[in-house]
Amino acid sequence: MWAHAFGFSALPHIGGFLGWFLTRKEVPTWFESLKKPSWRPPNKMFPVMWTTLYTGMGYASYLVWSDLRGFNSKAIIPLGLYGAQLALNWAWTPLFFGAHKLKLALVDILCLYGLVLGTMYSWYPINKMATMLMVPYLAWLTLASSLTFCIWRDNPEEEKGKSD
Repeated sequence: MWAHAFGFSALPHIGGFLGWFLTRKEVPTWFESLKKPSWRPPNKMFPVMWTTLYTGMGYASYLVWSDLRGFNSKAIIPLGLYGAQLALNWAWTPLFFGAHKLKLALVDILCLYGLVLGTMYSWYPINKMATMLMVPYLAWLTLASSLTFCIWRDNPEEEKGKSD
């Protein structure tokens, strides 16, 4: 079963790595030009946090999968919610850093927040430890959502087709 645990734990890193790889040049250039709140964590903290959080959420999904005895009718909602939140998580980086769509990234992360809450709610009766492994992720998303909101608010996007 260790191979399953490893696979589930590694899965979230795939999208995270791909998002970073595609947008990595935007941090020292575009992102640094944005107005950001003074309370934001340093850039070096983000890869450490996401590595930890992706591993924890991945292992948590393994625990739920294992307790449900695989992908079956009982797993549709809890693992479906997990998959949906993972897709929104992966979408945030290309939206924010790649497309520079701050408002869309904000909508994405707020929907993500709701899906994480739904995932945790659906997991609680199945595996309380898996649910608890999602708490640091939810806490970090609280910070990331606040940061996304402040950056969106303080850096108005230019509307296409309008001249000043």
